Amino acid sequence: MKLYSRVLPLFSFLLICLSSCSDPASVAVFEDNGKLKVTATTTMVADLVRQIGGEHVQVHGLMGPGIDPHEYDETFRDTAAIKAADIVFYSGLHLEANMQATFEAMNAKGERKGRVIAVTAAIPKDQLITPESDYADAHDPHVWGDPSTWSMTIPAVVEGLSALDETNAEAYRQAGERYAKQLEEVAKWGQQRVQEIPAQQRVLVTSHDAFHYYARAFGFEVQGLEGLSTKGDASLKRNKELVDFIKQRGVKTIFSESAVNNKGIAAIARDAEVVVSKEELYADATGEDKAETRHGETYNHSTYIGMLKHNVNVIVEGLK
Repeated sequence: MKLYSRVLPLFSFLLICLSSCSDPASVAVFEDNGKLKVTATTTMVADLVRQIGGEHVQVHGLMGPGIDPHEYDETFRDTAAIKAADIVFYSGLHLEANMQATFEAMNAKGERKGRVIAVTAAIPKDQLITPESDYADAHDPHVWGDPSTWSMTIPAVVEGLSALDETNAEAYRQAGERYAKQLEEVAKWGQQRVQEIPAQQRVLVTSHDAFHYYARAFGFEVQGLEGLSTKGDASLKRNKELVDFIKQRGVKTIFSESAVNNKGIAAIARDAEVVVSKEELYADATGEDKAETRHGETYNHSTYIGMLKHNVNVIVEGLK
Protein backbone atom coordinates (compact mmCIF):
# COMPACT_ATOMS: atom_id res chain seq x y z
CA MET A 1 0.00 0.00 0.00
CA LYS A 2 2.84 2.38 0.78
CA LEU A 3 4.43 1.81 -2.65
CA TYR A 4 1.06 2.24 -4.38
CA SER A 5 0.37 5.46 -2.47
CA ARG A 6 3.69 6.88 -3.62
CA VAL A 7 3.57 5.75 -7.23
CA LEU A 8 0.00 6.89 -7.98
CA PRO A 9 0.59 10.61 -7.25
CA LEU A 10 3.82 10.51 -9.25
CA PHE A 11 2.05 8.85 -12.19
CA SER A 12 -0.72 11.46 -12.03
CA PHE A 13 1.84 14.27 -12.00
CA LEU A 14 3.57 12.87 -15.11
CA LEU A 15 0.23 12.63 -16.93
CA ILE A 16 -0.50 16.27 -16.13
CA CYS A 17 2.93 17.32 -17.39
CA LEU A 18 2.59 15.37 -20.61
CA SER A 19 -0.88 16.72 -21.20
CA SER A 20 0.28 20.26 -20.57
CA CYS A 21 3.32 19.92 -22.81
CA SER A 22 1.18 18.68 -25.70
CA ASP A 23 -0.57 22.04 -25.91
CA PRO A 24 1.59 24.82 -27.41
CA ALA A 25 -0.48 27.45 -25.63
CA SER A 26 0.68 26.05 -22.28
CA VAL A 27 4.30 27.05 -22.95
CA ALA A 28 4.91 30.43 -21.34
CA VAL A 29 6.60 32.72 -23.87
CA PHE A 30 5.30 36.20 -23.02
CA GLU A 31 4.74 38.02 -19.74
CA ASP A 32 1.24 39.25 -18.97
CA ASN A 33 2.25 42.90 -18.62
CA GLY A 34 -0.19 44.70 -20.91
CA LYS A 35 2.36 45.25 -23.69
CA LEU A 36 1.80 44.07 -27.24
CA LYS A 37 3.04 40.50 -27.67
CA VAL A 38 5.12 40.29 -30.84
CA THR A 39 6.75 37.25 -32.40
CA ALA A 40 9.46 37.84 -35.01
CA THR A 41 11.41 35.30 -37.04
CA THR A 42 14.97 36.40 -37.79
CA THR A 43 17.23 38.46 -35.58
CA MET A 44 17.08 41.35 -38.08
CA VAL A 45 13.27 41.44 -37.99
CA ALA A 46 13.23 41.15 -34.21
CA ASP A 47 15.62 44.09 -33.90
CA LEU A 48 13.53 46.12 -36.34
CA VAL A 49 10.42 45.62 -34.20
CA ARG A 50 12.30 46.47 -31.00
CA GLN A 51 13.64 49.69 -32.51
CA ILE A 52 10.13 50.83 -33.45
CA GLY A 53 8.07 49.29 -30.66
CA GLY A 54 10.38 50.27 -27.84
CA GLU A 55 8.92 50.04 -24.35
CA HIS A 56 5.42 49.39 -25.66
CA VAL A 57 6.11 45.88 -26.99
CA GLN A 58 7.64 42.63 -25.86
CA VAL A 59 9.34 40.79 -28.68
CA HIS A 60 10.07 37.07 -28.88
CA GLY A 61 12.51 36.14 -31.64
CA LEU A 62 12.27 32.63 -33.03
CA MET A 63 15.83 32.50 -34.39
CA GLY A 64 18.93 33.44 -32.48
CA PRO A 65 22.41 34.59 -33.55
CA GLY A 66 24.11 32.32 -36.03
CA ILE A 67 20.86 30.63 -37.11
CA ASP A 68 20.35 30.03 -40.83
CA PRO A 69 16.74 30.98 -41.72
CA HIS A 70 16.91 29.09 -45.03
CA GLU A 71 17.02 25.76 -43.23
CA TYR A 72 15.24 26.60 -39.99
CA ASP A 73 12.55 24.19 -38.76
CA GLU A 74 9.84 25.40 -36.41
CA THR A 75 10.06 24.08 -32.85
CA PHE A 76 7.35 23.36 -30.30
CA ARG A 77 8.19 26.60 -28.48
CA ASP A 78 7.99 28.52 -31.77
CA THR A 79 4.46 27.23 -32.32
CA ALA A 80 3.55 28.49 -28.86
CA ALA A 81 5.11 31.90 -29.53
CA ILE A 82 3.26 32.27 -32.82
CA LYS A 83 -0.03 31.22 -31.26
CA ALA A 84 0.34 33.49 -28.23
CA ALA A 85 1.43 36.61 -30.13
CA ASP A 86 -0.87 39.54 -30.88
CA ILE A 87 1.06 40.01 -34.13
CA VAL A 88 3.78 38.14 -36.05
CA PHE A 89 6.43 39.74 -38.26
CA TYR A 90 8.59 37.76 -40.66
CA SER A 91 11.03 38.76 -43.39
CA GLY A 92 9.40 37.13 -46.41
CA LEU A 93 10.58 36.64 -50.01
CA HIS A 94 10.97 32.95 -49.07
CA LEU A 95 13.84 33.63 -46.67
CA GLU A 96 12.08 31.52 -44.02
CA ALA A 97 11.61 28.78 -46.60
CA ASN A 98 10.13 26.12 -44.33
CA MET A 99 7.69 28.54 -42.65
CA GLN A 100 6.55 30.80 -45.50
CA ALA A 101 3.51 28.73 -46.52
CA THR A 102 2.31 28.55 -42.92
CA PHE A 103 2.55 32.31 -42.46
CA GLU A 104 0.76 33.00 -45.74
CA ALA A 105 -2.07 30.64 -44.81
CA MET A 106 -2.44 32.25 -41.37
CA ASN A 107 -2.59 35.72 -42.87
CA ALA A 108 -5.19 34.75 -45.46
CA LYS A 109 -7.99 33.73 -43.15
CA GLY A 110 -9.34 33.55 -39.63
CA GLU A 111 -8.62 35.72 -36.63
CA ARG A 112 -4.93 36.08 -37.57
CA LYS A 113 -5.73 37.77 -40.89
CA GLY A 114 -3.73 40.98 -41.11
CA ARG A 115 -1.69 40.06 -38.05
CA VAL A 116 1.01 38.00 -39.76
CA ILE A 117 3.11 40.45 -41.74
CA ALA A 118 6.05 40.06 -44.13
CA VAL A 119 8.08 43.24 -43.63
CA THR A 120 9.54 43.02 -47.14
CA ALA A 121 6.04 43.30 -48.64
CA ALA A 122 6.42 47.07 -48.19
CA ILE A 123 9.45 47.23 -50.52
CA PRO A 124 8.62 48.32 -54.11
CA LYS A 125 9.28 45.52 -56.57
CA ASP A 126 11.66 47.66 -58.61
CA GLN A 127 13.94 47.87 -55.58
CA LEU A 128 14.26 44.09 -55.31
CA ILE A 129 17.05 42.12 -56.96
CA THR A 130 16.11 39.24 -59.24
CA PRO A 131 18.70 36.45 -59.10
CA GLU A 132 20.10 34.84 -62.19
CA SER A 133 20.04 31.22 -61.01
CA ASP A 134 18.24 29.69 -58.03
CA TYR A 135 15.17 31.51 -56.70
CA ALA A 136 14.49 32.24 -60.38
CA ASP A 137 10.76 32.60 -59.71
CA ALA A 138 11.27 34.98 -56.78
CA HIS A 139 13.53 37.79 -55.56
CA ASP A 140 16.73 37.82 -53.56
CA PRO A 141 15.55 37.90 -49.92
CA HIS A 142 18.72 39.38 -48.38
CA VAL A 143 17.41 42.95 -48.48
CA TRP A 144 19.00 44.06 -45.19
CA GLY A 145 22.38 44.18 -46.94
CA ASP A 146 21.38 47.63 -48.19
CA PRO A 147 20.30 49.90 -45.30
CA SER A 148 18.31 52.09 -47.72
CA THR A 149 16.29 49.07 -48.84
CA TRP A 150 15.91 47.77 -45.28
CA SER A 151 14.57 51.19 -44.30
CA MET A 152 11.61 50.50 -46.61
CA THR A 153 10.43 47.78 -44.21
CA ILE A 154 9.81 50.31 -41.42
CA PRO A 155 6.26 51.31 -42.53
CA ALA A 156 5.09 47.68 -42.36
CA VAL A 157 6.05 47.50 -38.68
CA VAL A 158 4.72 50.97 -37.81
CA GLU A 159 1.37 50.24 -39.43
CA GLY A 160 1.11 46.75 -37.99
CA LEU A 161 1.77 47.87 -34.40
CA SER A 162 -0.41 50.98 -34.73
CA ALA A 163 -3.39 48.98 -35.97
CA LEU A 164 -3.42 46.98 -32.74
CA ASP A 165 -2.33 49.75 -30.38
CA GLU A 166 -3.82 53.08 -31.47
CA THR A 167 -2.90 54.66 -28.13
CA ASN A 168 0.80 54.46 -28.98
CA ALA A 169 0.49 54.92 -32.74
CA GLU A 170 2.20 58.32 -32.65
CA ALA A 171 5.11 56.87 -30.66
CA TYR A 172 5.55 54.15 -33.27
CA ARG A 173 5.45 56.70 -36.07
CA GLN A 174 8.09 58.88 -34.45
CA ALA A 175 10.30 55.90 -33.64
CA GLY A 176 10.05 54.79 -37.26
CA GLU A 177 11.15 58.22 -38.47
CA ARG A 178 14.09 58.27 -36.05
CA TYR A 179 15.21 54.82 -37.10
CA ALA A 180 14.95 55.70 -40.80
CA LYS A 181 17.33 58.61 -40.17
CA GLN A 182 19.74 56.31 -38.34
CA LEU A 183 19.75 53.91 -41.29
CA GLU A 184 20.38 56.81 -43.67
CA GLU A 185 23.35 57.86 -41.54
CA VAL A 186 24.82 54.35 -41.37
CA ALA A 187 24.51 54.04 -45.16
CA LYS A 188 26.53 57.25 -45.63
CA TRP A 189 29.05 56.09 -43.03
CA GLY A 190 29.50 52.76 -44.84
CA GLN A 191 29.97 54.42 -48.22
CA GLN A 192 32.71 56.63 -46.76
CA ARG A 193 34.51 53.69 -45.13
CA VAL A 194 34.45 51.68 -48.35
CA GLN A 195 36.31 54.50 -50.14
CA GLU A 196 39.40 53.29 -48.27
CA ILE A 197 39.46 50.23 -50.54
CA PRO A 198 40.90 50.88 -54.03
CA ALA A 199 38.12 50.46 -56.59
CA GLN A 200 39.76 47.49 -58.33
CA GLN A 201 39.99 45.63 -55.00
CA ARG A 202 36.29 45.88 -54.12
CA VAL A 203 35.66 42.22 -54.85
CA LEU A 204 33.79 40.32 -52.13
CA VAL A 205 33.91 36.51 -52.02
CA THR A 206 31.72 34.88 -49.35
CA SER A 207 30.17 31.58 -48.34
CA HIS A 208 26.88 32.15 -50.17
CA ASP A 209 25.10 34.74 -52.30
CA ALA A 210 23.82 36.91 -49.49
CA PHE A 211 25.57 40.19 -50.36
CA HIS A 212 24.06 41.44 -53.63
CA TYR A 213 22.10 44.22 -51.89
CA TYR A 214 25.24 45.07 -49.92
CA ALA A 215 27.16 45.25 -53.19
CA ARG A 216 24.57 47.57 -54.69
CA ALA A 217 24.70 49.86 -51.67
CA PHE A 218 28.47 50.05 -51.29
CA GLY A 219 29.87 49.39 -54.76
CA PHE A 220 31.24 45.84 -54.69
CA GLU A 221 31.43 42.94 -57.09
CA VAL A 222 30.32 39.82 -55.21
CA GLN A 223 30.76 36.09 -55.64
CA GLY A 224 29.31 33.41 -53.34
CA LEU A 225 30.30 29.78 -53.09
CA GLU A 226 26.71 28.63 -52.57
CA GLY A 227 23.57 30.19 -54.05
CA LEU A 228 21.00 32.44 -52.38
CA SER A 229 19.84 29.54 -50.23
CA THR A 230 22.34 27.55 -48.18
CA LYS A 231 20.49 24.28 -48.83
CA GLY A 232 22.71 21.74 -50.52
CA ASP A 233 26.41 21.86 -51.28
CA ALA A 234 28.22 23.78 -53.96
CA SER A 235 29.08 21.71 -57.03
CA LEU A 236 32.61 20.82 -58.06
CA LYS A 237 32.07 23.02 -61.11
CA ARG A 238 31.19 25.99 -58.91
CA ASN A 239 34.23 25.35 -56.72
CA LYS A 240 36.53 25.44 -59.73
CA GLU A 241 34.84 28.55 -61.14
CA LEU A 242 35.30 30.39 -57.87
CA VAL A 243 38.94 29.36 -57.49
CA ASP A 244 39.66 30.52 -61.05
CA PHE A 245 37.83 33.82 -60.41
CA ILE A 246 39.85 34.51 -57.25
CA LYS A 247 43.15 33.88 -59.03
CA GLN A 248 42.20 35.93 -62.09
CA ARG A 249 41.08 38.92 -60.03
CA GLY A 250 43.96 38.77 -57.59
CA VAL A 251 41.69 38.54 -54.52
CA LYS A 252 43.76 38.23 -51.34
CA THR A 253 41.09 37.77 -48.65
CA ILE A 254 37.77 35.92 -48.72
CA PHE A 255 35.10 35.73 -46.01
CA SER A 256 33.17 33.10 -44.10
CA GLU A 257 29.74 33.73 -42.56
CA SER A 258 28.44 33.19 -39.05
CA ALA A 259 25.37 31.17 -40.08
CA VAL A 260 27.05 28.97 -42.72
CA ASN A 261 29.44 26.05 -42.28
CA ASN A 262 32.91 27.41 -43.14
CA LYS A 263 34.39 24.15 -44.50
CA GLY A 264 33.50 25.03 -48.07
CA ILE A 265 35.03 28.50 -48.05
CA ALA A 266 38.12 27.14 -46.26
CA ALA A 267 38.61 24.61 -49.06
CA ILE A 268 38.30 27.37 -51.65
CA ALA A 269 40.95 29.38 -49.79
CA ARG A 270 43.36 26.44 -49.84
CA ASP A 271 42.88 25.78 -53.55
CA ALA A 272 43.11 29.47 -54.48
CA GLU A 273 45.97 30.12 -52.03
CA VAL A 274 44.26 33.05 -50.33
CA VAL A 275 43.44 33.99 -46.74
CA VAL A 276 40.08 33.58 -45.03
CA SER A 277 39.37 36.58 -42.80
CA LYS A 278 39.75 35.73 -39.12
CA GLU A 279 36.42 37.48 -38.49
CA GLU A 280 33.18 36.08 -39.87
CA LEU A 281 30.59 38.26 -41.58
CA TYR A 282 26.98 38.41 -40.45
CA ALA A 283 24.85 37.51 -43.45
CA ASP A 284 21.56 35.84 -42.42
CA ALA A 285 21.62 36.65 -38.70
CA THR A 286 23.03 39.28 -36.36
CA GLY A 287 25.71 38.41 -33.82
CA GLU A 288 25.68 37.74 -30.11
CA ASP A 289 24.91 40.47 -27.58
CA LYS A 290 28.45 41.84 -27.64
CA ALA A 291 29.71 45.41 -27.73
CA GLU A 292 32.65 46.28 -29.95
CA THR A 293 34.64 49.50 -30.22
CA ARG A 294 36.27 50.26 -33.57
CA HIS A 295 37.44 53.52 -35.06
CA GLY A 296 36.32 55.44 -32.01
CA GLU A 297 32.72 54.22 -31.89
CA THR A 298 30.97 51.44 -30.01
CA TYR A 299 28.20 49.27 -31.41
CA ASN A 300 26.54 45.97 -30.49
CA HIS A 301 26.72 42.93 -32.75
CA SER A 302 23.18 41.90 -31.81
CA THR A 303 21.58 44.90 -33.53
CA TYR A 304 21.09 45.44 -37.25
CA ILE A 305 23.21 48.62 -37.24
CA GLY A 306 25.93 46.86 -35.23
CA MET A 307 25.81 43.94 -37.67
CA LEU A 308 26.23 46.26 -40.64
CA LYS A 309 29.06 48.25 -39.06
CA HIS A 310 30.89 45.06 -38.13
CA ASN A 311 30.62 43.79 -41.72
CA VAL A 312 31.81 47.06 -43.23
CA ASN A 313 34.79 47.29 -40.87
CA VAL A 314 35.83 43.66 -41.40
CA ILE A 315 35.53 43.90 -45.19
CA VAL A 316 37.40 47.21 -45.41
CA GLU A 317 40.21 45.93 -43.21
CA GLY A 318 40.40 42.70 -45.18
CA LEU A 319 40.48 44.18 -48.68
CA LYS A 320 42.23 47.55 -48.51
